[in-house]
Amino acid sequence: MLHRRDAMLRLGQFGLGAVTLPQLLRADQLRANGSPSAASTPAGKAKSCILIYLWGGPPQQDLWDMKPHSPSAMRSLFKPIQTVTPGIDVCEHMPNFARHTDKLAIVRSLTHDSDNHEPSVYRTLTGRVNNTLVVPRNQRNRLDAPNLGSMVSAFSKPGVLPAAVTIPRPIGHSGVTYSGTHAGWLGAAHDPMEIAAAAGGSTEKPTHTMSLLEDLSNTRLLARQGLVRTIDQVERRYDQLAASRNIDLYRDQAVRMLTSSVAQNAFNLDKEDPALRDKYGRNEWGESMLLARRLVEAGVRLVTISWMTVFANGVVSNVWDNHAGTSMLTEPYCLKSLDPGFAALMDDLSERGLLDETLVAMYGEFGRTPMLNSTQGRDHWGRVQSAILAGGGIRGGQVYGSSDKDAAYPASNPVSPEDMLATIYHSLGINPDAELHDPLGRPHRIVDGNPITALF
Repeated sequence: MLHRRDAMLRLGQFGLGAVTLPQLLRADQLRANGSPSAASTPAGKAKSCILIYLWGGPPQQDLWDMKPHSPSAMRSLFKPIQTVTPGIDVCEHMPNFARHTDKLAIVRSLTHDSDNHEPSVYRTLTGRVNNTLVVPRNQRNRLDAPNLGSMVSAFSKPGVLPAAVTIPRPIGHSGVTYSGTHAGWLGAAHDPMEIAAAAGGSTEKPTHTMSLLEDLSNTRLLARQGLVRTIDQVERRYDQLAASRNIDLYRDQAVRMLTSSVAQNAFNLDKEDPALRDKYGRNEWGESMLLARRLVEAGVRLVTISWMTVFANGVVSNVWDNHAGTSMLTEPYCLKSLDPGFAALMDDLSERGLLDETLVAMYGEFGRTPMLNSTQGRDHWGRVQSAILAGGGIRGGQVYGSSDKDAAYPASNPVSPEDMLATIYHSLGINPDAELHDPLGRPHRIVDGNPITALF
């Protein structure tokens, strides 16, 4: 099946490929508007969502659920600090984050039973369980369950830009792009837009391009579109399929995606005030958060930021995976970039009047062990982690759920990954009970979880 990127390129090369992207876009709208469940979708406050995915698994007891009275073998090496919300403390290395707890909810009881990266990434992004995923067999494929972004795409009307975008690249390493990062059986029409392939030797190409072929100008593209329409008028009398009657609308949209200044400008950070770029941070993570704000302003509904780093030697690192010591958290690739960048995002969304209509979610694939290891780090732990939610109708200044005295297990209100995804869908006005059908015609509820309505 063609990726939308391939369809875009073929649109600029006259031939049958010229209608591929419009056909895919038409399928988008039919699926979004034609689903029996879509009609009963509850009204949500959020128009868009920014998911900051901390790949590797951030330690709850060192960041958002500190236990200063735990035994020394478990207690964080960091100190808690007060925030603007009485009763909510966070890590001392997040002073900027602490200024914004009045805008957000901390969920301290997110839980599942996997301690492995691959199945945990898959479950937290798709809401499905697949514990057979291990390197190198977790290369994504069309049998995978659709991820969050692709589900949002399926229930969104086509716009100038795709409904879902992943920046700066999808999760992957060692030649593999992780399962759970694209549309799986839902099809390439709903793959999140990726402007870069997975780092670390992936043979996959980015799923989209925003550039025309080198020898194809906008004028020539529009002229070719007119030629295709002329041929269509001759051929369409032989085509009695109702679904083909409005193909011009979708071809026009495909062209707009290539020629729109809105689409092109959305990715251009040079349009921003240099002082604001400094505030976010002149690094990949800060600029990803700024780009995410620009994309939701341009109409993208779901922007996923895959937080990782690619070192100068090409090694890909899921930097929140702090086996080697909690000191990793104070490096530029972790809190030194997350703290100011997240605060800048909160300020920016608030000042622009976008926070009420933009849900910001932040979590990873699992938490960390209550016991410090021999290097003063923490190992994989799916039993409990913390998640952050802000905007999009979320009531700020609250904590939902709790962990036990050592941040090892949920003590109240356990939240599954499916519940977390259902909460995001609910905020976006997508009914978690809605159904989609796979290529074999089998119905699938979009997520087998329940939204945390107490957060709204």
